[in-house]
Amino acid sequence: MTMPISKKILFYFLLSIAALVVFAPALMAFVMSFMENKDIMTGTIPQSLSFDNYLKAFEQFPLLKYLFNSLVVSIVITIGQLVLSSLAAYAFVFLEFKGRDMLFFLFIATMMVPFEASIIPNFHIIRDLNWIDQYPGLTVPFFATAFGTFLLRQNFKQIPKELREASQIVGMGDFKFYLKVVLPVAKTSLVTLGAYGFLTSWNMYLWPLLSTTNDTVRTVQIGLKQLQTQEQLNDWGVIMSGAIIVIIPTLILLFLGQKQLQKGLTEGAIK
Repeated sequence: MTMPISKKILFYFLLSIAALVVFAPALMAFVMSFMENKDIMTGTIPQSLSFDNYLKAFEQFPLLKYLFNSLVVSIVITIGQLVLSSLAAYAFVFLEFKGRDMLFFLFIATMMVPFEASIIPNFHIIRDLNWIDQYPGLTVPFFATAFGTFLLRQNFKQIPKELREASQIVGMGDFKFYLKVVLPVAKTSLVTLGAYGFLTSWNMYLWPLLSTTNDTVRTVQIGLKQLQTQEQLNDWGVIMSGAIIVIIPTLILLFLGQKQLQKGLTEGAIK
C-alpha cells in the first residue's frame, strides 16, 4: 500500500525540519569558523569570510600530532574490540562448557557499571604497568566490551549449528571455522561495531585527560580544550575551526560505514 502524496509531502517536510534542527549547531560552528572574533561576539553579519582561523588553529597547538594520536588510539581500540568481542561471542555460541550462560549474563551485567566507577582501578593498573603517557594506557582498558560481545553473539546465533557440525566432520577446526564462515556471515555487525567503537574512541575526553601528562600521546579532544582559556577572551573563530577539523574524520567514517552497511544488508537480503 503506497503512501498518499499529501502524507508523503508532510512526512518529508517534518524530516527536513528535524534534520535542520539537528544539523543547526554544526552549521553554525562551520560559519563561525570563517568569522572574526569581534563579529561573533557582537552577532553581526561578517563582511567577508577567510581561512585565517584554520591557519591559527594549526599554529597555536600541534593539531596534526593530536590528530595522529587520536587516529592511532581509535584504530587500535577498534581492532582490539573487534578481535576480542568476536572471539568471546564465538566461545559463548559454539563452545560448550559448564556455566557458559551464567558467565555470559555476568559479563553482560558489567554494562550496568558506569565507566566512571572503573576509572580509579584502571588508572592504578596502567600506573603500575608504567603505561602513563603511552598508547597501551590509552587503548588496552577499552579492548573488552560487553556491548560488542552481546551484539556479535546475537548475530552468531543465527548461524545453524548443523553448519558447525558439518565443518567438524570435514576436519575444520574452531579457528578456521571462525575465520572462513563466522566472520564473513557477521560482516554487517562487525562494520557496525567497528564504526561505533571508532567514534566512541575518537570522542573520548576524560580518560586521555587522566592518563596523559604531556603532548606525546595526547589526543585531539584534549588539544581542542587547550584553545579555550579563562584568563582572556576566547577566540571562538579559532575554536570552531578546530572543532570542524576534528569532526571531519568522523564524518568520513560515517559516510563510508553507511555505504558498507547498506552493502552488507543488500548482500544479506540477496542470500
